[in-house]
Amino acid sequence: MNSEKIFRYLLIGSGVLIVLIALGIVTTLFIGAIPSFKEFGFGFIYSTEWNPTQGRESYGALPFIIGTLVTSILALLLTFPFAFSISLFLGEYFRNGKLPSFLRSVIDLLAGIPSVVYGLWGFYALRPIITDLGLNAQGFGIFTSSIILAIMIIPYASSLGSEVISMVPGNLKEAAYSLGATRFEVVKTVIIPNAGSGIFAGYILALGRAIGETMAVTMLIGNSNKIPTGIFDLGNTMASLIANQFGEADGLKYTSLVEIGLLLFVITGIVNYLGKLIMKKLSA
Repeated sequence: MNSEKIFRYLLIGSGVLIVLIALGIVTTLFIGAIPSFKEFGFGFIYSTEWNPTQGRESYGALPFIIGTLVTSILALLLTFPFAFSISLFLGEYFRNGKLPSFLRSVIDLLAGIPSVVYGLWGFYALRPIITDLGLNAQGFGIFTSSIILAIMIIPYASSLGSEVISMVPGNLKEAAYSLGATRFEVVKTVIIPNAGSGIFAGYILALGRAIGETMAVTMLIGNSNKIPTGIFDLGNTMASLIANQFGEADGLKYTSLVEIGLLLFVITGIVNYLGKLIMKKLSA
């Protein structure tokens, strides 16, 4: 057997292994969530009550689904102007030199910092600022955690975006310049249309990272089991709820948390699928 066949079988085996791992995760979560599903049915998804009192137990996922989506989408909105600017700067305006090299190193460093460090920084540095501004009495809440999430996901969106922008064919840009286009017009009419799907892929990757983030959000969101009424209100995400309560959970509460994990898995899959559909339309 030659090396090409061995390499091919390794690739096939790796692909099959990934699928099996994903199926194993879904199966394990589904089996663990069966008691909760039997007790609450589909009402678990849109119920707003989370009452662990023995004998009156009632659990619902809606506050945490809303908290997860609100924090992640708000973080993505905060990320966009910074990540897009960095992508253009590193991918088009200044590809080479000491400053771009330094910025790439800083971005890689930000991507590698553990989330608990971001959480500590947010707790001791960002939270007092939010309190001083009068946005929240204690500094915790959706907005505070979204800012930390935005800082955390900027490296993912900007790194992929700069790589895709730098891959736009030079002859297309030169043709636009030869017709009298300005730098801004080249970016608007050549770079963004050609690199749009790749840039969007970076934001989908960043959104997936934000949806599943746990420690930093847990330290800053306030951990309230109610539906937030505004972006400065306290809240909870699916991941932070599991992190806070899984260690002491048993019985129906345990299976409800497992079902929360299953829903988080499903939501992440749906977001990625929708992202791929949009990417196909952008690249068509």
